[in-house]
Amino acid sequence: MPRSKRAKVVHETKTLKKSHKEQTRRLYANIRECIDKYQHLFVFNVDNMRNTYLKDVRTEFADSRLFFGKTKVMAVALGHNPESEAATNLHKISPLLAGAVGLLFTDRAPDSVIDYFENFRPIDFARAGTVSTRSFSIPNGLVYARAGEVPASMDEPLSHTIEPELRKLGVPSRLVKGKVMLELTGGQEGYQVCREGETLDSRQTTLLKMFGVTSSEFHVALKAYWTRDSGEVKVLSQGGMEVDGQ
Repeated sequence: MPRSKRAKVVHETKTLKKSHKEQTRRLYANIRECIDKYQHLFVFNVDNMRNTYLKDVRTEFADSRLFFGKTKVMAVALGHNPESEAATNLHKISPLLAGAVGLLFTDRAPDSVIDYFENFRPIDFARAGTVSTRSFSIPNGLVYARAGEVPASMDEPLSHTIEPELRKLGVPSRLVKGKVMLELTGGQEGYQVCREGETLDSRQTTLLKMFGVTSSEFHVALKAYWTRDSGEVKVLSQGGMEVDGQ
């Protein structure tokens, strides 16, 4: 049967390239539109990125507009200098667009936005490659589900079905009459899983999660904000608020 002339082969590489250009164009156009629509623009940095929590932020600011895209495109949309900036003093925002940063356009009062992000700090399980914020060890003796994180009266012994996984992860445990036991010699009080300040690997993060130890804080740090009517840019720092001219 002859091949249909309507059947065309569309290479995925070409499709992706067009899609990428379209996404870039939309990001640029949407940011330009928001500059004229909203009163304030915040630049934020995300520590320990979690899509789940970023969705919570989007839900909270449903009346606003949040962008977390390519920093170069966002910087071009704002402008790199007075000649190319989309509005007065926006070029002062562009140098801050580096790393895991995003833009938040809103009509809400700056104080309310700052207060929200100061208090929005959900704790989650650490990921491999992050720095441990605390030390954690499994005590000798009967191994509990929370490994001493809560009083024994509020805890329960670790299930015997998990013991093989513990050994695979390097924990010198064993089953004694159906109970998971950890018995270290040489004066060791327990098995050290991690120490504060060290970079965690996948084995350590798996053990931390197994015992319900959350040590990673998701935090959106506001770097600066711009007000459309005044053209004022305020850079936010740990020591307070620094005014960067008008």
